[in-house]
Amino acid sequence: MAKKTGKTQPRIINKKARHNYHILKTIEAGIVLTGSEVKSLRGGNAQITEAFVRINGYKATLYGCQIDRYTPATDRNHDPQRSRRLLLHRQEIKKITPQIAQAGVTLIPLSIYFNQRGLVKVELALATGKKSYDKRQELRKRDHKREMQRALNRRQR
Repeated sequence: MAKKTGKTQPRIINKKARHNYHILKTIEAGIVLTGSEVKSLRGGNAQITEAFVRINGYKATLYGCQIDRYTPATDRNHDPQRSRRLLLHRQEIKKITPQIAQAGVTLIPLSIYFNQRGLVKVELALATGKKSYDKRQELRKRDHKREMQRALNRRQR
């Protein structure tokens, strides 16, 4: 059983992903890590903004994810930029592979988090890139919603 503590575990989020990509589908995958990497993740010391996933045969690998060194692990530390193996079932990889083969579709990590059992999971997304006008249109919608909410709040006073 995982320990129940009052503290919540950190969730490392790729903030740029939803701004730069249209998310088509999300998938949860496990990740192979060393002990010092897990300790560093518990401290929230990771970045996945530049990360991406490649599938070779039946192996999925995460590239570009930076998990900072854990300073108390002096001689047993890890390489912060190393590629990390993702744990997906063969059937899941078979479903994803033809979709990735389409032009413009990629597999990116949205977040890294700890599940209820204390295991590290990666939320992956099949995504297509947004054009600059899509991004501007989304910003306009968000601003418009914010203005409407402010007007409603002023009216309720």
